[in-house]
Amino acid sequence: MKKSIWVASVVILALASAGGWWWSQRSGSDAVQYRTGKIERGALQSAVSATGAVSPVTQVTVGTQVSGQIKEILADFNAEVKAGQLIAVIDPETFEYRVRSAQADVEAAQAVVLTAQANLLASRAQVSSAQTDLTEARRTHARNQMLVDKQFLAQSEADKSNALVNTTTEALKAAQAQVGVGDAQVRSAQANVAQRDAALAQARIDLARTRITSPVTGIVIKRAIEKGQTVAASLSSPELFIIAQNLRDMQVEASIDEADVGRIRTGQKASFTVDAYPGQTFEGQIAQVRKAALNVANVVTYVAVVTFSNIDGRLLPGMTANVRVVTDQRENVLKVPNSALRVRIAGVEPVVVAPNSGAVRGDSAGSTGQNGNKNEAEKPTSTAPAAGQGGGAGGPAAEFRKRLESELKLTPDQVEKVDAIYASVRPKFQQLRDLPEAERAKARERITADIRARIADLLTPEQKPRYAAMAAEQAGRTVTRGRIYLMDAEGKPKAYNARLGISDGTSTELIVQPNSVDVDAFKEGAAIITGTVTPGSTSSPARPATTGPRMGF
Repeated sequence: MKKSIWVASVVILALASAGGWWWSQRSGSDAVQYRTGKIERGALQSAVSATGAVSPVTQVTVGTQVSGQIKEILADFNAEVKAGQLIAVIDPETFEYRVRSAQADVEAAQAVVLTAQANLLASRAQVSSAQTDLTEARRTHARNQMLVDKQFLAQSEADKSNALVNTTTEALKAAQAQVGVGDAQVRSAQANVAQRDAALAQARIDLARTRITSPVTGIVIKRAIEKGQTVAASLSSPELFIIAQNLRDMQVEASIDEADVGRIRTGQKASFTVDAYPGQTFEGQIAQVRKAALNVANVVTYVAVVTFSNIDGRLLPGMTANVRVVTDQRENVLKVPNSALRVRIAGVEPVVVAPNSGAVRGDSAGSTGQNGNKNEAEKPTSTAPAAGQGGGAGGPAAEFRKRLESELKLTPDQVEKVDAIYASVRPKFQQLRDLPEAERAKARERITADIRARIADLLTPEQKPRYAAMAAEQAGRTVTRGRIYLMDAEGKPKAYNARLGISDGTSTELIVQPNSVDVDAFKEGAAIITGTVTPGSTSSPARPATTGPRMGF
């Protein structure tokens, strides 16, 4: 009996020990764990990727304006042709007969003209005869009337001669009217000849069109017909050949997403690859951004034309090109992993700093006290040419000011005036903190526009075109706001509001103003949280092997 009691006590103690171990292990596993990365420093490029097809800059589709059977093909794929060279022949027999028929119609119409002209001449002869008869009748009537007056002749004879005059006059009028009819017939016949001549000319043109010639000098890149094939030219001209005028100067028509088209500008450098030459990169330039939108399955894209030189002729029309356009780049900047911008830790909020205290938490525009519901950009703010505290060192404005001095070759006097402009606007940017969030962007844009105008007034006519291009480039740069979490000295997460610049898809620029209270926290090598690991998830790190008491059942 005592032995049974002793065994039961041992079992109860073992169960209690195992339960305590299991509970301690469970409690430890319920603690939230964090994946971390590092704030790094280095170069960063923002680029737009797209796909497109290689095509000649100028290519001509050769068709036909007449229907018929292909009798001869005198040019094949890759054939070099010259302008006016015969490249195909459509069976001309039908068109030759049409020419002959039209020619016969012209000759018949010309014969009708001759007949009408002969009738006109006969009518004019009748007029002459009628005029002669009228003259004679008038002379006879005058003589008879004189004899009647002298009572040598009866009055009846004078009346007869007068009637003859009237009859002859009407005959003359009839002959003259017949001349008018004959003249009209001649004109009608001549018009018919002209009509037949036009039909003959059209028949000859159609006959000439059976000989297909090259409109340009180039290379045949496509032949869509075979000998004996029948082509029909009805509502549209059928495609016979495609001739590329020049395969040395080619282009890529890349489809740019509507979200990225605002970052693409004429003159930007572009690179692309093709599957035919893996590992090789070809260089080009944005020559055109077409304004016509393409809507396919509710996806809107725009065509950007990238021109390049194909001197060695390796790239062929129709190849698929993977285009990359570098829209912006930074050197020696702080950058954070993009995964860190998607982290949200409940209950961890940035420290709220009073707007007028002169200190800001990661945002020189006073973007403190966010509610944490949004991590990406609240509202982009232009950085051209000043997007921070005037010309503060290390900011976008300071970078732009250095570019002005180096690229525009500013004189010492111009440099001094530019610095004076930046100094004069610092108080205006500081006053932005006191404005409501909704009004800051517009106020910032007004200050920026004033800076641009004042700098432009200092430049020479030679410097202004380049400055305009630089200002347009800077206008495409945006600064957004986000939230990041760093690990403090105790290994706990701490939230910060941050200003973010360009991104390469993996990392994003972290903009730190010199007067920011977070300048010490935002430094190279700082541990930044990139994700959380929840208990029981498949992404949890493997637990170390443990040895606990084994159950006795």
